[in-house]
Amino acid sequence: MSSAVTRARIVEIADRLFYERGYQHTSFADIGAAVGLSRGNFYYHFKSKDSILDAVIESRVASTRRMLAEWETEHDDPADRIMRFVEIVVTNGPDIRAHGCPVGTLNTELAKLDHALRGRARELFTVFRTWLRDQFALLGHADQADDLAMHVLTFSQGVAVLSNAYRDEEFVRREVDRMRDWLSTYSR
Repeated sequence: MSSAVTRARIVEIADRLFYERGYQHTSFADIGAAVGLSRGNFYYHFKSKDSILDAVIESRVASTRRMLAEWETEHDDPADRIMRFVEIVVTNGPDIRAHGCPVGTLNTELAKLDHALRGRARELFTVFRTWLRDQFALLGHADQADDLAMHVLTFSQGVAVLSNAYRDEEFVRREVDRMRDWLSTYSR
């Protein structure tokens, strides 16, 4: 396995473990064991857990940008694009019910720790916020686009938290339907 492939595998596994167990409850050794690398080989790629976290955040930001770009090519209507975002709570329902929102849980955990990479993790929300703001501006609501974007982010985080707490799939679907109705008032 090439160095780049091994590094990418470490980031992928660390991302999953940080999501499922939390950053604080995932050790360097946990990641190394899951990847199947000796401690020495592991240190060749990453010198600290924080450097892995930084790489995980970078990977999440890049994959989020790719996903949003795909939505833009798949849907001509900005309202349809926004609904794709809203529907994440359904699409990723099983994971969200089990572990919460990957963006929200990471940001919350790093905030509690007052971690140095807290601001970097917030970039994940900023990518969504900026993209949503752009979609609302395209719908003709530039003057309130940021407030509308924050409303949609608040919706997704609230539903994710309650989905994780109650594990109620029907509640999530009802809330997505309500958000669809709300969004229709801002469509062209």
